[in-house]
Amino acid sequence: MTDALRCPVCAAPLSLTPATLRCPHQHSFDLNKHGYVHLATGRRLPEGDTPAMVAARTAFLSAAHYLPLASALTHLVDHELEDVVDGVSPPRDRAHPREAGESRDRAAGRPLVVDLGAGTGYYLAAVLDAWPAAQGLAFDVSKAALRRAAKAHPRAGAVLADTWGTLPLADGSVDLLLNVFAPRNGAQMRRVLKPGGLLVVVTPTERHLAELRDQLGLLAVHPSKAERLAQELRDFAPAGDQLLEWRLDLTAAEAADLIAMGPNAFHEQARATTAVTCTASVRLSAYRPR
Repeated sequence: MTDALRCPVCAAPLSLTPATLRCPHQHSFDLNKHGYVHLATGRRLPEGDTPAMVAARTAFLSAAHYLPLASALTHLVDHELEDVVDGVSPPRDRAHPREAGESRDRAAGRPLVVDLGAGTGYYLAAVLDAWPAAQGLAFDVSKAALRRAAKAHPRAGAVLADTWGTLPLADGSVDLLLNVFAPRNGAQMRRVLKPGGLLVVVTPTERHLAELRDQLGLLAVHPSKAERLAQELRDFAPAGDQLLEWRLDLTAAEAADLIAMGPNAFHEQARATTAVTCTASVRLSAYRPR
């Protein structure tokens, strides 16, 4: 998977040594003890998730509250990428999907899945579990999140990089891009995605957690989010769209984790003190490069 990575200083290819990634111009980047590599430039990075936010997200996701989203994501990828990526598709109902996937992998090379704003790597791991031939890279600016993402899956690596800036990836090197509740850099996404590759974006709808937001005065979903998304991804052609909604029955502690794991953690708000039921409502949108 390091073959796709590029030096953030000079954009040259990076070679893997036991402890570093190094380019031909001798720019070197350490593989730290937590398992991720720092490929950001020297400028100040955006503020990432704090350790407390990451702990809350880990606890919440471990309780499988967002499993319907992870499952829908893998089903969408399975459907959209069949027979598209170098002849290698995610497994369906095969007798030995892992062996079949590995056989094609040796013949055609491993497809690359990149999750931009991956957080703890929860969704990337779900896709890799469903696609044994693929390998993955989790990108984020949060060191606390990347410590977990680096261990999320045996076929995944983790990179600290600013997804608002130039991605340290080669042109046309990525087969599948994931963007789940994360910022979008449309120009860079288009640059790194292969012709015929797939971008999958997950965004909340205005109904997402509406009951919890109304009760506690949490941040609302911006009403023009769909228009902003279309502008950000103007270099892509829509390839599919799915509305997904499910019920969340949360204890007070789980509701507190849900609040603490997202943008509301940076704002003052009331705290959930009792059990709560609310609606999860998201849109899964697939795109192909124009």
